[in-house]
Amino acid sequence: MRLLAKVTSVSVIAILMYSAEMAASADDATNALTDSEKTAGWKLLFDGKTTDGWRTYKRNDVAPGWKVVDGMLACVDPKSAGDLVTTDKFDWFELSLEYNISAGGNSGVIFHAIDGPATTWQSGPEVQLLDNDVGGSQESQLAGWLYQLYKPDNDPKTGKPIDATKPAGQWNRLRILVAPEKCETYVNDVKYYQFVLGSQDFNDRVEKSKFASMSKFAKSDSGYIALQGDHGQVAFRNIKIRPIAAKQ
Repeated sequence: MRLLAKVTSVSVIAILMYSAEMAASADDATNALTDSEKTAGWKLLFDGKTTDGWRTYKRNDVAPGWKVVDGMLACVDPKSAGDLVTTDKFDWFELSLEYNISAGGNSGVIFHAIDGPATTWQSGPEVQLLDNDVGGSQESQLAGWLYQLYKPDNDPKTGKPIDATKPAGQWNRLRILVAPEKCETYVNDVKYYQFVLGSQDFNDRVEKSKFASMSKFAKSDSGYIALQGDHGQVAFRNIKIRPIAAKQ
């Protein structure tokens, strides 16, 4: 269902809750691992019930703007949320999650964020999450793009960058591969782009972006995974990670 841009905060969360309830009733595997996933080394980052394993950036607890609501990890009030980060650091991994953005919503998934900078995105690259119908016109970016650095090729049918997202109020799946040899981003199982951290191409793009003046941006091979929570309402579920061993 598509959300209206002017609905109230309460109604947005109510709709998200309803969507989650309907999805959970149809799929008992929400926020759970299959036997094959366990064998492959996947681990849950969100148990669907608590905020265990997470904290607000620069805090030891979780700010009140984040709530666990019917199996969702939800930013219900951006004014009192801030970015949520994992308590553990990760180097190389495959991350899979589902997100549900509100109308006009703006969020992101950041990796290799470190302590120190004022914000998580000053050290970690960010995969943008947006309501493309509204937020994209404000950001000059679209959901799934690596903020200011990489975007999909143009769709030959539209002449515009590939957009595999579903509208605000529906669940989208994001998959991010972060490895020394190659990084990839997929939205709803559609590959958007690939890149190599620290490569000449990557560094050239950083130099042409707003990150050029940030001395710690993309410099660490290990860090927190962050869910951005200061720009709009968004909910997450099925957050899973599979560590990857670097090739020797």
